[in-house]
Amino acid sequence: MLSISVTALVFGVVFLAELPDKTALAGLMLGTRYRASYVFVGVAAAFAVHVALAIAAGSVLTLLPHRVVQGVVGVLFLAGAAVLLLKKDDDEEEIKKPADQSFWKVAGAGFMLILVAEFGDLTQIMTANLAARYDDPVSVGVGAVLALWAVAGLGILGGRTLMKYVPLKLITKVAAVVMLALAGFSLYEAVAG
Repeated sequence: MLSISVTALVFGVVFLAELPDKTALAGLMLGTRYRASYVFVGVAAAFAVHVALAIAAGSVLTLLPHRVVQGVVGVLFLAGAAVLLLKKDDDEEEIKKPADQSFWKVAGAGFMLILVAEFGDLTQIMTANLAARYDDPVSVGVGAVLALWAVAGLGILGGRTLMKYVPLKLITKVAAVVMLALAGFSLYEAVAG
C-alpha cells in the first residue's frame, strides 16, 4: 500500500538534494540543444534504473537489527549533509552532441549521461537509506522517482529561469538542513530505540 506521507517526505528530500546537482545542469544543457521530450524520456529511464537499484540496496539493509540500521542511516544522512555543504559549485559535465536529432540518439544520450553521472550519487544513497528507514519500498520508490523526474523536467524546461530567482546555494543549504534533521532523528531512534 502506498503511504502518501512517506512518498511526500521522500519526494521533498530527494528533490531538494538533486536540485543543486550536476544532473539539473546536464538536463538544462541537453534540453537547450535537443527536443525536450526526447531528452526527458532518456533521463527518466535512467533515474528509474537508479531508484530500483537504490531500493534493492535499502531492502537489504532492513534485514539488519533496527537500531543498527537507524545508526547507519543517521551517519549516512550526516555524511550526505556534509557533502552538500562542502561541495564546490564548479562542477560541470561535458556533454557530447549526438550525431543527429533522432529519438533514439537523443534519448540514448540522456540515458547514458545520467546512468553514468548518477551512479552512486548522493540521491541514490539517500534513496537506499530512506528505503531502509521506512521499510516501504513502493512509497520510497515512487517519491524518489517523481522527485528525480521533477528535477530533470525543471532542468530541461526551466532551469535557467529557476536559477534567476532561487540561488543554488540556498537550495543546497535547505537540502542539507533537511538531511541533518533526518540524521538527528535516525540517530536518536538508534540510541533511544
